Amino acid sequence: MAGLKNILKSLKKDKFPFKFVYSDSYWMVDFKNHVFPVNKYRLVYENLLKKGAVKDNFIEPAIPDEMDILRAHLSKYIKKIKTGQLSSSELTALELPFYRKAIDFFFLTAGGTIQASEAALKDGICVHIGGGFHHAFADHGEGFCIINDVAVALEKMKAEKKIQRAMVIDCDVHQGNGTASILKNKDYAFTFSIHQMDIYPAEKAVSSLDAGLWSGDGDEKYIDILRQHIPRIYEEFDPDLIYYLAGADPYKKDKLGDLDLTLRGLEKRDQIVIENARRRDCPLVILFAGGYTVDINDVVSIHLNTIMTARKIYKRYSRRKILA
Repeated sequence: MAGLKNILKSLKKDKFPFKFVYSDSYWMVDFKNHVFPVNKYRLVYENLLKKGAVKDNFIEPAIPDEMDILRAHLSKYIKKIKTGQLSSSELTALELPFYRKAIDFFFLTAGGTIQASEAALKDGICVHIGGGFHHAFADHGEGFCIINDVAVALEKMKAEKKIQRAMVIDCDVHQGNGTASILKNKDYAFTFSIHQMDIYPAEKAVSSLDAGLWSGDGDEKYIDILRQHIPRIYEEFDPDLIYYLAGADPYKKDKLGDLDLTLRGLEKRDQIVIENARRRDCPLVILFAGGYTVDINDVVSIHLNTIMTARKIYKRYSRRKILA
């Protein structure tokens, strides 16, 4: 009984019983006055320190081997990126500044999602303060995405036999077209995307399961559709690892989306995705993906709320497991 009390006491004291992947390099990349707010990464990190996170909670990412990148991308495309030989149309599709530091940023975030995968398999949950660049295809980038970190990490985990099956739960406001394309027809990967239909990308890819909503649908319709599929798809596919793209852009104040979700609606979304994963004891990688409000603090608050929801659920199910 004394041992049980000590474990429960440790859980109570440890405000963050799982790891975060983060690098200062994430927000030091200069995208000029671009709509993508890389500074959110630093702000989330600083707020976590204020909430009690310590140095041991954080993992510093490393740029992965090129072979890992080539598990999800064509060698011709990677060579063009590294030599700066993208065509004008390819650069236009990216919709962001293309230069050496930007390239390094995307390679580093791919390494970060790999490390987050490994930490999640060990601890049950890991939060990557970054990642979720789901518009990068095997042979080209678009929509602010050059390297598809989720596909790279998933393929590496599978190739190294650390998992048999993985699932992507994409709750960014935009469809995860690049991820769906890369992982299409791979029986070990299940891609689920719940997104707004009447915005980018105009031509949607085909995920394992797509759930489309429309401008102004709001909390009730969103949560109802999400509950129609989760936990059912968890039970049917039985993944060994889940990648959760917890985009902040379904929020009602977002500049690039119009789903009109409230903070409460986003919190309920997080609860459904995370709690059902923990209930099945399935490791979960949480990634930030998009978020484009006028006030960056709105995006930071949404990401922090996702983390705090994960912390609460993690502790609840850890206690249940110990008591069982």
